[in-house]
Amino acid sequence: MDQYNSAKSVASTKAAVSAPAEESRTVTRVELLDAVYNACPTLSRAQAREIFEMTLDEIVGALVRDDPVKLRAFGAFAVRSKRERVGRNPRTGVEAKITARRVLTFKASPTLIAKINGDAAVEE
Repeated sequence: MDQYNSAKSVASTKAAVSAPAEESRTVTRVELLDAVYNACPTLSRAQAREIFEMTLDEIVGALVRDDPVKLRAFGAFAVRSKRERVGRNPRTGVEAKITARRVLTFKASPTLIAKINGDAAVEE
């Protein structure tokens, strides 16, 4: 990918983040990696990928260890244990056993919520 296309990709990623819901699209891993690469022009693409992957690995590792992950001005990730319970198929009404499991939760920070709603920035 040449420099023009890289810059275009970052611009489209920034536009996607601020785009209204009716024009929404998914920001991909590749676009995030390109944003890291373009933000640090002294890094090679391989170095940017390594930093990006190490960051994700740290986040995943913390969550696997049941450690909460808090990213200031973004939000908090946590793993919560859910007990086994009996559920019901809404269409047929037949009872079904739902096994115990762990679920990932995310709570957005007030700053992120304010940005999404177009409000003035909230200091944390």
